[in-house]
Amino acid sequence: MSSPKIAVLIEHRGGQIAQPSLEALTLARSLGTPVAVWLGSEVLADAANELGLYGATEVRVASIGDDARHPTKAAAAVEAASRDAAVLLVVSTFVNKEIATRLALSTGAGVVVDAAGAEFVDGRIEAFKTVFAATWNVRCRINTGKAIVGVRPNTTLAVALDQEAVAPLVVDVDVTVPETREALTHVEPIEAGEGVPLAEASVVVSGGRGTGGDYTLVREFAELLGGAVGASRDATDEGWISHEHMVGQTGTTVTPALYVACGISGAIHHRGGMQASGTVVAVNLDPDAPIFEICDFGVVGSLFDVLPQAIEKIKEHRGA
Repeated sequence: MSSPKIAVLIEHRGGQIAQPSLEALTLARSLGTPVAVWLGSEVLADAANELGLYGATEVRVASIGDDARHPTKAAAAVEAASRDAAVLLVVSTFVNKEIATRLALSTGAGVVVDAAGAEFVDGRIEAFKTVFAATWNVRCRINTGKAIVGVRPNTTLAVALDQEAVAPLVVDVDVTVPETREALTHVEPIEAGEGVPLAEASVVVSGGRGTGGDYTLVREFAELLGGAVGASRDATDEGWISHEHMVGQTGTTVTPALYVACGISGAIHHRGGMQASGTVVAVNLDPDAPIFEICDFGVVGSLFDVLPQAIEKIKEHRGA
């Protein structure tokens, strides 16, 4: 029996492949034969070779230009490029969740988003994830013939093939872009911030009300650890830091290997966006703060006292 085809929607910026897509290709190899779906523009040779290094046997290119930013048109392109695939894996982003929903409506596929992984059980895909603000671990079986799984970043270790990679076959996909009641009239790229994108970071250092609006130490600590800066809703509501840094149920859901919460009480909204992290460290003045109920290591104290000492010790250790 031939191995099922597993399509992976590739996230890319300026021709550079996002790390979570390589994680998704690694997961796809455990399920069947990976094929990469590339939307927007032509794929560069270096990018195609990198996809082959992580197991893609084909790169299916839907050159639809800026229409790739329109969920309805992007969904049509993904459908055209993945019709013969038993499973479609996407990185679990806001945009991809909308694409997955539209695909489910048009194809009758079953969908699970924010999954930590997936496997075949009795011929059907089962995805595992956390639910209800990460208080339960569940397995969700998709009973339809076609399955769509949105995978969280940092839940699968991206591993290249052991053997020498074979350059994948690059195939152009014909797409009939549907007419819609709205159209893109102008696209203005927003300059990416420095450092790792929040949703993709393996280390996140977040600051809340306890920062008093001063993120100097939080940023320094995040930079030292090679991580991203996060924030609570209180901090973004106060205007101390921009909304794209917000971690929570209505912000960004993160699953880093290390999450450091500085001056964050740990309200349920915030916990729902970070509780699935590998290791959680909390620094808070209030010993009764809810964040201490879920952290792996907690420090009762002011972040303005604790973080300088942590920064100093880490620098000393690295210099030793």
